[in-house]
Amino acid sequence: MPQRDIRSLDVAMLRTFDALMRERSVSRAAGRLFLSQPAVSASLNRLREVFGDPLFTRTSHGIVPTARAHALGPQVAKVLADIAGLLEGDRFDPARSQRVFRVAGSDHASRLVLPELSRRLVDAGSQARIHWVPPGLWSLAEHLHRRELDLAVVARIHRPRDIETQVLYEDHYVHVVRRAHPQASEPLTLDTFCSTPQVFLGYGTSTLDDTIDETLRRSGHARLAQVAVSSFGQIVHQLLHSDHAAVLGRRVALHYAEQLCIREVPFELPRYQSLLCWSPGAASDTGVTWLREQVADIVGIEPESGAAVAQ
Repeated sequence: MPQRDIRSLDVAMLRTFDALMRERSVSRAAGRLFLSQPAVSASLNRLREVFGDPLFTRTSHGIVPTARAHALGPQVAKVLADIAGLLEGDRFDPARSQRVFRVAGSDHASRLVLPELSRRLVDAGSQARIHWVPPGLWSLAEHLHRRELDLAVVARIHRPRDIETQVLYEDHYVHVVRRAHPQASEPLTLDTFCSTPQVFLGYGTSTLDDTIDETLRRSGHARLAQVAVSSFGQIVHQLLHSDHAAVLGRRVALHYAEQLCIREVPFELPRYQSLLCWSPGAASDTGVTWLREQVADIVGIEPESGAAVAQ
């Protein structure tokens, strides 16, 4: 095989290759890199010339790596990590960084964190970028371990043991309906809780929903969990335009206190924790450490609403 000139390869091409390996889609890789699809396609063509291999073949469901691409994948990931460490040194400097941070969290968490975090990046003159994605059916721990995510901000009843976590705050769950709901002025009983159809987050397996249903089952009751959505914003929109109810974290509900009637759940539920999550392998990553510190500081200074919760 002929010797290839290292000058034919640059960091941008390696980042494109890494994104394509992770996303298996030119369009998703473009979104991950904050580039246009033509730019990613052009970079892929250059990669094919350099390595003398197609690297990815198109299918009806995206692109599939060749054997050569599979072999290159771990090497490219290590090179990019080494370059990031070389540039960041012992302390991450946002003013010098062009890094793309990948964070998973709900729309409530993004509303809590993103405005202030983006302001800090702008004030620092940073070209670092944030790619925020909602939690999904996929394994959060697996994505963190594979470094496909740098950080996650999630609510959990049970604290995960297979990833590193930091508690941002602890809270409890409340029952909410729109203020003009026919039952808003009545006491919330177990019977009215069960008879009012509910809207809930449809992320897949939900510890909260399983706990609610099991608790009700033990007392001989059952609820109608009727509408599954993918964001808190959708839940609130559904509540405001229907006679549905929902069980939300108290801090989430307080953000909509002017629109919602907030009451205590008529049975005991475990408390939950808002957690900052990262991979143990990111312990020495100064960029991730900086991001963790920023998010923890931002959530720490977030003022709580003074709105009361009806008993």
